[in-house]
Amino acid sequence: MTIKDIVFTGLLIFVPISIAAHLLDWGSLVVFITAGLAILPLAAWMGTATEEIAVVAGPSLGGLLNATFGNATELIIALVALRAGLIDVVKASITGSIIGNLLLVMGLSMLLGGLRYKEQEFQPIVARVNASSMNLAVIALLLPTAVNVTSTGISPITIQKLSIAVALVLIVVYGLTLLFSMRTHTYLYDVGLAELAPEELAEANLAPDGSEHKVNLPLWIGVLLGATLLVAVESELLVDTLEVATTRLGLTSLFTGVILLPIVGNAAEHATAVTVAMKNKMDLSVSVAVGSSLQIALFVAPVLVLAGWLMDQPMDLNFNPFELVAVAVAVLIANSISSDGRSNWLEGTLLLAAYLVLGFAFYFHPVVEGLI
Repeated sequence: MTIKDIVFTGLLIFVPISIAAHLLDWGSLVVFITAGLAILPLAAWMGTATEEIAVVAGPSLGGLLNATFGNATELIIALVALRAGLIDVVKASITGSIIGNLLLVMGLSMLLGGLRYKEQEFQPIVARVNASSMNLAVIALLLPTAVNVTSTGISPITIQKLSIAVALVLIVVYGLTLLFSMRTHTYLYDVGLAELAPEELAEANLAPDGSEHKVNLPLWIGVLLGATLLVAVESELLVDTLEVATTRLGLTSLFTGVILLPIVGNAAEHATAVTVAMKNKMDLSVSVAVGSSLQIALFVAPVLVLAGWLMDQPMDLNFNPFELVAVAVAVLIANSISSDGRSNWLEGTLLLAAYLVLGFAFYFHPVVEGLI
């Protein structure tokens, strides 16, 4: 059992603690903190269960399963917040997830991997394809806001209809990226994976298709369903106490949505990307970090727009302009650093510095009306 596994297993104690804190009324701040800590190991168990089921499902279906459930925790938290009417928090968590994966996760991976190995390599062709996809995502997220800012008297209903149309396009593009990576151009993504041990593949959210690995399918399906249910419960506790807890902590909902929630929902993937990078498997580390950002931009955000329409919540792609500036900055610097297919500790430091600067900016950004 790795140190990461020991830590996440130990954090499971916060599941009953958070529920007890809610039932015994220990206060919103205690419930918020313990629920956030409880989500961390549950997300890790969801990831492990998905990987094990993917082994049985085979490479194609397994890849689709991983692509679908890769950000399930973040999606569940966002859906709960959306149902509670915290639209701005949901939008902030979308931008925060993209920024966090591109700057924090990839930065830590390049820094820690670069300290152990002088220079690490990954597929530049895949990096360019991912960069193009992220550029499209930024354009798609930017246009509804641009239409709203440059138009006079445009109705929220019109913005929502535009957002739904854009969301449908993004979902189609996401499907095409899956087709590209898992069917028509798999050889681009297979480079550097052949020599990996099965446990390293599992850490990278990729399942080997060797027959030696025996999987107790009913057990792992039960684990996935149970962990998903508990994540939903903990998300309810987290969202219900969000406003009071963040106020007591002196944080705005913008900072909470952009910085705190993405870290809580994505900690397991963050740990995986860094661990793999330290084993000199930078291809997989970049795949986890950038792939998660793409999934948020091309799949999770559009799904939330459609879910808001079905829930009769005014969810659209009209973001806070400052959030879009931050996303554009993150994509720009991440694309420029990863375009050559090589990384070192200094480039990782630059990504982390960009994340810290943006974090400070969000911390000191004044509260926007309607955000809390």
